[in-house]
Amino acid sequence: MASALVDTGFVLRGVVARGDDPRAAAAGVDVVIIATPDAVVGEVAAAIRPVASTVVLHLSGALGLDVLAPHERRASLHPLMPLPSPEVGRVRLRTGITFAVAGDTMATRLGRALGGRCIEIDDDHRAAYHAAACITANHLVALLGQVQRVADSAGLGLDAFMALAAATLQDVADLGPAAALTGPAARGDVATLAAHRQALRPEEIAGYDAGVALVRRLAQSGAVPAEPVRPQPVPAGMAPCA
Repeated sequence: MASALVDTGFVLRGVVARGDDPRAAAAGVDVVIIATPDAVVGEVAAAIRPVASTVVLHLSGALGLDVLAPHERRASLHPLMPLPSPEVGRVRLRTGITFAVAGDTMATRLGRALGGRCIEIDDDHRAAYHAAACITANHLVALLGQVQRVADSAGLGLDAFMALAAATLQDVADLGPAAALTGPAARGDVATLAAHRQALRPEEIAGYDAGVALVRRLAQSGAVPAEPVRPQPVPAGMAPCA
């Protein structure tokens, strides 16, 4: 985040690393960005000596603004994008991604400076928003981990299935989840599903069954959009930044 903002013209006054004293972090700067694990955001914020003109901002998708007490100007800026390394993150943060923002307008200023789209998420909808983000990223990665394990049992590598995964994601983007759905669980092919379960190692069956249940729920929903999915107005509690 620091490198990406410097690339857009912001001046970095310093980095307070783990073990450093953060008490004076808010002195002489416009914004302090807390980029720590969620569990210690409040501890770090409380350790920083408040400066009335300085915004204290966290990058958590799950936390509200109350965790930033006692600071008067509070904000949050959550990039809706995986950032697996500083080098990758520096680039991805400037590719027009979505940022969830709340609180002081500094969050919107930073998101826009990075070329992003900002959506406001209030505290009441924060947990649902973050759960959706985690399902999208974390659960998808774990699911592909299962693909890798099952493929290995057939003497194949994950690479053989990546084009399938990419095409499926594109179909979801173009058509919506229900219309993109294919396969035996959606068709009700019970014999094929049973053969799959027979071929799987016992430790993989629970995950497979959970996936089948989700497919069946989607197939039965009948929620097939008539047109390709396009950016839609954000639901109540989530508003595009003005």
